[in-house]
Amino acid sequence: MAKIMLKRVYEPAADTDGTRILVDRLWPRGIAKEKAGIDLWLKDIAPSDALRKRFHGKPEDWEEFRAAYFAELKAPAAKSAADVLRNHQDEGPITLLYAARDEVHNNAVALRDWLAGNT
Repeated sequence: MAKIMLKRVYEPAADTDGTRILVDRLWPRGIAKEKAGIDLWLKDIAPSDALRKRFHGKPEDWEEFRAAYFAELKAPAAKSAADVLRNHQDEGPITLLYAARDEVHNNAVALRDWLAGNT
């Protein structure tokens, strides 16, 4: 499988990004769809609204968030979205895009770990 990279959606697209996949449930504020350079938006693989709101801005709850998010990724819609993501990964590098300011504690980091089997 190809490399999984992470990038804030607000950062400019690069040729090395491969397939750019937005993994947030909500469209990022202040960015036009035509200028975002997003190839695919997988809302169903994002954390639920309830989990997103509960965790928002609380890095001290990171492990609790990861556990709850990994449980949500077992739902049928999330599994289907993960299959789509893996298919793109089989074709080449992918970049998981996220809007969060925290580059260490966000759903894209957790998702990358989950995809790698580091649960």
